[in-house]
Amino acid sequence: MASLAFSSANLAATNKFSSVIPAKNGVISCRVNFKENGRLSTQTLANEQETLPTFLTSNQFERIPAKKDDNRLRIFSGTANPLLSEEVACYMGLDLGKIDIKRFADGEIYVQLRESVRGCDVYLVQPTCPPANENLMELLIMIDACRRASAKTITAVIPYFGYARADRKTQGRESIAAKLVANLITEAGADRVLACDLHSGQSMGYFDIPVDHVHGQPVILDYLASKTIKTDDLVVVSPDVGGVARARAFAKKLSDAPLAIVDKRRHGHNVAEVMNLIGDVKGKVAVMVDDMIDTAGTISKGAALLHHEGAREVYACCTHAVFSPPAIERLSSGLFQEVIITNTVPVSEKNYFPQLTVLSVANLLGESIWRVHDDYSGGYEHFSGLGID
Repeated sequence: MASLAFSSANLAATNKFSSVIPAKNGVISCRVNFKENGRLSTQTLANEQETLPTFLTSNQFERIPAKKDDNRLRIFSGTANPLLSEEVACYMGLDLGKIDIKRFADGEIYVQLRESVRGCDVYLVQPTCPPANENLMELLIMIDACRRASAKTITAVIPYFGYARADRKTQGRESIAAKLVANLITEAGADRVLACDLHSGQSMGYFDIPVDHVHGQPVILDYLASKTIKTDDLVVVSPDVGGVARARAFAKKLSDAPLAIVDKRRHGHNVAEVMNLIGDVKGKVAVMVDDMIDTAGTISKGAALLHHEGAREVYACCTHAVFSPPAIERLSSGLFQEVIITNTVPVSEKNYFPQLTVLSVANLLGESIWRVHDDYSGGYEHFSGLGID
């Protein structure tokens, strides 16, 4: 076939347009499209004398295989409890991811990831402890940042889930804030939630994504086992009727210790009045078990009742130490032999008192993250459950 030379003028005059198609052995193929009698026709011409332009033969656009990254797990910390996040990362043998979190002058929150998370499984450690609204909003923005950075999966690790107490309507025209917060976390882009000691187990049903619920009580149980308290002297006490299942499961782990229940009537939020005690605590070491201590009104009045009923010593055990005023004054008043808590909520230096013992749940959370990441559930009961029914 004869060689043809084309120019923009020729093509314009003949109502033709061409496109260059790479061919084998350096031979250029030129597809010429033109209109003939109103129809589009195509001819392919070859010019064996000319070679491909350098921009077509160059390898600069070839995809270079990326180096496989064996570690596709990233852990980032919010500002709510950075010490716990560092302990979790240390247990897992990882470094915390680099993240920039700032507050603008008007209080708005700015979040920027300082490293790539594309295709990674991201875990965001952020309890929604006081200030609850600030920390919750920060968590939502962190989730959004990871989603927009093309993270493969996003797991919100929430050691303390705020608004969990608003899990039902006790009076007319009340909101169920726990469900609202669950919706916010889901809509922000979280694929999974890892929470520690929810106020009520049914709160897991508020999420439309998988929820891994771990309990902090095994950490407290290990600590109590190290103390020289005779099994026959122990009695586990639930500070209210709602915590009976938790206290009963706790008692089973303590050589099936006997159970006592404090009957309480609540006249308002953070206002409790103890009525009577169900069970025998005379001459015993009473261990009061609850999921959280806020103002310490319930647990301190319960301790006073236990002493009145003849308890020899009273220990207070809880996972979440919110410690709203006047909790410290009540807990350090001499009612308790020891107050045992975990670090799901950071405790400021001013809130420490001689009877306070803080245990770390970093190993618990770190092991849970590994097992979620590796899709491994064998022997998970030690970390995730107390057999609460």
